[in-house]
Amino acid sequence: MGPRAPVTRRAWLQAAAAWPLAACTRGEAPALTGGWVGASHARGHGLREALPTDLRGATPRRAAVLVVGGGIAGLAAARGFLRAGVDDVQLLELEDHPGGNSRGHLMAGMACPLGAHYLPQPQAPAHEVIEWLHEIGLLRQESGRTVADERQLCHAPQERLWIDGAWHEGLLPPAEPGSPTLAQYRRFAAAVAAAPAFAIPSHRAAWTAAHDALDGQTFGAWLDGQGLTDERLRWYLDYSCRDDYGAGLDTVSAWAGLHYFASRHGFSTPGDGDEPAEPVFTWPQGNAWLVQRLAAPLAGRLHGGRVVLRVREQRRGVQVLVRQGDGFETWTAGTVVLALPLFVATRVLDTPPEALRQAAAATVQAPWLVANLQIDKPPLDRPGLPSAWDSVPYSALGSRTLGYVDAMHQSLRPHAGATVLTAYATVPIAERQALLDQPWQHWARRMLDELTPAHPDLPERVQRIDLMRYGHAMAVPVPGRRHSAAARAALRGGSGRVRFAHADLAGYSVFEEAFIAGCEAASAPCRCA
Repeated sequence: MGPRAPVTRRAWLQAAAAWPLAACTRGEAPALTGGWVGASHARGHGLREALPTDLRGATPRRAAVLVVGGGIAGLAAARGFLRAGVDDVQLLELEDHPGGNSRGHLMAGMACPLGAHYLPQPQAPAHEVIEWLHEIGLLRQESGRTVADERQLCHAPQERLWIDGAWHEGLLPPAEPGSPTLAQYRRFAAAVAAAPAFAIPSHRAAWTAAHDALDGQTFGAWLDGQGLTDERLRWYLDYSCRDDYGAGLDTVSAWAGLHYFASRHGFSTPGDGDEPAEPVFTWPQGNAWLVQRLAAPLAGRLHGGRVVLRVREQRRGVQVLVRQGDGFETWTAGTVVLALPLFVATRVLDTPPEALRQAAAATVQAPWLVANLQIDKPPLDRPGLPSAWDSVPYSALGSRTLGYVDAMHQSLRPHAGATVLTAYATVPIAERQALLDQPWQHWARRMLDELTPAHPDLPERVQRIDLMRYGHAMAVPVPGRRHSAAARAALRGGSGRVRFAHADLAGYSVFEEAFIAGCEAASAPCRCA
């Protein structure tokens, strides 16, 4: 591909501001090679079609436990029933392969993620996750303490930020000693330290009046009230919210903004005995590595390419109508776990309970875009920190880009070479339809333009761009989470024939919440058909 003139910061900011608009016409821009990969929206939208009236040719199937949905929650639920001694566990997945938001991809023989790409070391409340990580060897006991397998932790350098014409270590923008920015960093760190108790999973932290006050306002409004107005601080907090929740600080609640930090390792201020970046597990294919470990014991029980159309609970079992290709299956099971987004569970369940209706109505889903850029060699070095796993450009507040991770950073190859840069971006909820309507080249060009200021030679390096679009990637924890807390709590666990397991039950999407929701759905004995 031929070179393109470097993009000035002014031109870049203008392009970022016009993100949702049609791509600029540039006759000199080289043609892109790539396309859409991953989930098939056509299958999912099949739920909108009328149900068949003649099922005489449908194939009858039976199971003791039928799990619907092969994301992290569904895989964890199937694992839980198997561990409880239920051998006849079957799992139906919409796509050809399981994984949900943790799918993986392959480009030119190099593994890369299509979604979630790391797992922080879990804290004590997430004991189910900790137990499983010990089981698969990521954690072990050594001299009375828990030790992580360092080979699976992110290699250094872990994170870097492109700001002021150079790469800086970490993602928190640098602040000079004695500067107003540093003072605001310290004030926010003190606020996080003084915050009420938070935990992951969130339902294991007691809810107080202080949580109510945080839940009743946006994070941005709360920061205003605290006098935390520094541009660099707010950029970092906005980035953190978009990274975990799919929406910025003026959309998510103050509860969510503080939960991001207080539920894990707090907020460290540079120069005040700050600790290194939070250690995280990661792999070239991202959390698809974890999916592979969850799915392996389910060999022969995973059924891909199934569109579940209707779930009907009856006195002696649950009937599930499924489309497979051009035909249909009718499953009968004693227990069914709906490991689906709540709005999908509401659609397929013949008689959804009121708690499900309420929780689904209160859940806002964020779109998401992932672009894998296959490049022939690393971009040219720029001033500052050398290549890291996670690289993020500092940009105007409200920008869509979340930077990129280098898939081959976790490899142990002794030399630099071809790699895949996995770039992430949030998409405004109002523009969800544009993900479906605009051609992949539109979004590929936008992602490339977002990264070019830090890497002017990147257009020359790109061999192919594969994109994954998520129309409903994750639940956004907007203000008012508490109002639906009772409904969500009523759906967790349970001992009935129909049970629910999804990160939506927490109101936001992270691995631990999904995994534990699956474990809780399998915690009570299954019902016989």
